[in-house]
Amino acid sequence: MIERQLDIRTKDGATTTFIVHPEREGPHPVILFFMDAPAIREELRDMARRLATSGYYVMLPNLYYRAGVMELGTLSPDPNDPGRARMFELMNSLSIPLVMDDAAALLTFAEADPAAWTGSIGTVGYCMSGPYAIAAAARFRDRVKAAASIHGVSLMTDAPDSPHLLARQTDAELYFGCAQIDRWFPEEAIAPLRDDLAANGVRAEVELCPGVEHGYVFPRRPAYDRDAAERHWERILALYRRQLR
Repeated sequence: MIERQLDIRTKDGATTTFIVHPEREGPHPVILFFMDAPAIREELRDMARRLATSGYYVMLPNLYYRAGVMELGTLSPDPNDPGRARMFELMNSLSIPLVMDDAAALLTFAEADPAAWTGSIGTVGYCMSGPYAIAAAARFRDRVKAAASIHGVSLMTDAPDSPHLLARQTDAELYFGCAQIDRWFPEEAIAPLRDDLAANGVRAEVELCPGVEHGYVFPRRPAYDRDAAERHWERILALYRRQLR
């Protein structure tokens, strides 16, 4: 495997981005891996490596670069912890338009890298970035063929760029993995999302992961559930095999 961490120029500065891909048999389809709210950390880099071993050029950008933040370190479970307040402040500083500008810069970089193939792109987002993965499928409709939101938040809102509306603007195949216990996207919101996507002809699977909590895919989180996490890997890797090869 080949790994690099470098700064990629954007409209607003430069985002430090972890890139990992196989050494041989390239170029490899690009996967845009959007981080969750606790920021860049080795746990996410390990997940990017796992994706890359299946034959992908994975880009994991730091979305908090505008605030000069790279890593937040270990966060306390105490809801009153200042570190958690800072995390939510950073999370709320982002928007779909800002992150889509970053994604455009990432793809411009990838287009110039002989190890990357941008003809068929996949995306994945966790938690706060579930909406970004879906938005990228709409923004780059001609190239993003597969997008996955894993315990994504705010998937159906009144905003004009709500993910459920943007999903209607893409031809990509979409996957939504939803935790049964999730105050950020509660169980009662899952069926309306599934029904809306089906009614509008969106190629999407909305899967309820029973008995698990928000954050179930992350090995270093208390909510980690091995079986559900492995199911998520099965789902997204199968999605990419179908659409990116």
